[in-house]
Parts: sequence; structure tokens; C-alpha cells
Amino acid sequence: MANTYNVTEFIFLGLSPNQDVQRVCFVIFLLLYVVIILGNSLIVLTVLTSRNLGSPMYFFLSYLSFVEICYSSTIVPKLLSDLLTVRKTIPLWGCLAQFFFMHFFAGTEIFLLTVMAYDRYVAICKPLNYTTIMNRQVCMVLVGMAWVGAFLHSLSQILLVFQLPFCGPNVIDHYFCDVLPLLQLACSDTLLIGLLIVANGGTLSVVSFVVLLVSYLVILFHLRTRSSEGRRKALSTCGSHITVVMLFFVPCVFIYLRPSTTLPADKMVAVFYTVVTPLLNPVIYSLRNAEVKKAMKRLWTRAMKLGGT
Repeated sequence: MANTYNVTEFIFLGLSPNQDVQRVCFVIFLLLYVVIILGNSLIVLTVLTSRNLGSPMYFFLSYLSFVEICYSSTIVPKLLSDLLTVRKTIPLWGCLAQFFFMHFFAGTEIFLLTVMAYDRYVAICKPLNYTTIMNRQVCMVLVGMAWVGAFLHSLSQILLVFQLPFCGPNVIDHYFCDVLPLLQLACSDTLLIGLLIVANGGTLSVVSFVVLLVSYLVILFHLRTRSSEGRRKALSTCGSHITVVMLFFVPCVFIYLRPSTTLPADKMVAVFYTVVTPLLNPVIYSLRNAEVKKAMKRLWTRAMKLGGT
């Protein structure tokens, strides 16, 4: 491996070559990152401290918010530092580490969204058996499986990237290390490895996306027999989940389920699933959920009382 790794660092071109644009982007992304950290941390803290949010749905939501914090933190801090520098470099092993953890947390999010869809299916289609099926032990096992599945996915991706020889060009036309830009820099035929990577990442995204859509279609079918109030509550909850699924999966499918070529729109699409989706998740789940909003108000009231004493 040492013989094929003549490159010791990569150079990012970033979002824009214009320094003024970069400074504006720094302010915007810094604000967005702060909101991502605070918003998702607030959801985690609210679920942990509220007795009324003890159902599996909120248990999974707290883990999703934690993953969003980790996921955005693998990319955004480096992006912010690069926006303030002229030469945007990252060591080879730093690049590979960023690649591994990005796919690890993204894979965890995919599996968690699938688990959350299963939770809504059981809650709506098998309400009498919900507490038995989705007990705390089952929830812990499902979360553990999400972490393990994501680890195996990311491990397989990084093992494929390890096979790529980087012996010459080291300029990445992107703002983080990802599959397609690295394939472009490899100084060998990457057809087979590229197909394997697409088969891994692209298939995971598409299969999970299809499973999620089918599960929500089944849920909508079962809602026909519910009362209007029951349909309204179920649709409100499922609507939040479907919105998050669409925001995350559509850009991922666009990026990872195609031949190993880069497009000018890739960086903007990547901003959507690395920054915008983690930003919108707490907004979507809190603003569309009355119980979460009430729990947040109680948490704020307790915090104000403690601050006043």
C-alpha cells in the first residue's frame, strides 16, 4: 500500500475560488452549523429529560439527532476552516478518516430512518401489540443493528478505497473526501472498484429508499379505517418522517447511483445532504409535533427557574 500512496495530502478546491464568496459562505455555514448543533442537541436533551417522550419513536429520534450532530461534524468544521484559508489541504489519512466516518454516520442515519418507519408501521398497523413488539430491549437491539450495519457498510467502502493507487494528481474538486472525487484521482483503471462502490453505496440508498416508501404506503393504506382525528395525527407524524426521508435520500441517490463521473452540481447537492438535512431535521420534528414542542417548553421553563435561583 505504501508503494501506491505517493500522494501524502490532497488539496480541496472548495465551494468557490472567489475569496469574497468564501467569506460570505463562512458566515452562512458557521451559523448553520451552530443551529445544527444546538437544534439537534436540544432534541436529545428534551427526549432524555421528558417523561412524556418515552415512546420508541422519540427514543429513535434522539439517536437520529445525535447521529446528525456527528455526521455534520465530520464535514462542516473542516469546510469552515478551509473557507478562511487560501490553500485547502488535508492529509491522506485524514481524508480517508473523513471518508470512513462520513459513510459510517450516513449509513447509521439510513438504518435509523428505516427503523423509524418500522416503528410507525407497528404503531399504526398493529396498535394492540405495539408495546409488546417495540419494547425497550427490541429498540436497543434495532439501534445496535443500525450502528453495526453502518460500520460494515463504511468498512467495505474504505477497504475498496484502500485499493486505489494515488500516485500523481492530488487536487479534489470538492470540499470533502468522497467516493467520486477520489476515483477521479486514482492512477489506474477504477471501473471495477467504481462499480463495487456504487453497488455498495448506491444499492443501500435505493433499497432503503424503496423499503421506506413501501412501508409508508402500507401505513397510508391502513389509515383508511381510522377516524378523521386518528388519520390526522398519524399523517402528521408520518409526514415528518417522509419529509426527512425525501430530503436525505433523493440527493444521495443522485450522487451515488451513477457511473464514477463528477458533475458541476455535485457540490451543491452535497451541501443539501451534509448541511441542510441535519439542519431541517430538528425543525421538522419539533414544529410538526405538539408533544415535542410541549416538552421543549417545559424544559425551557425549568431552565429559567434554575437560572433565576
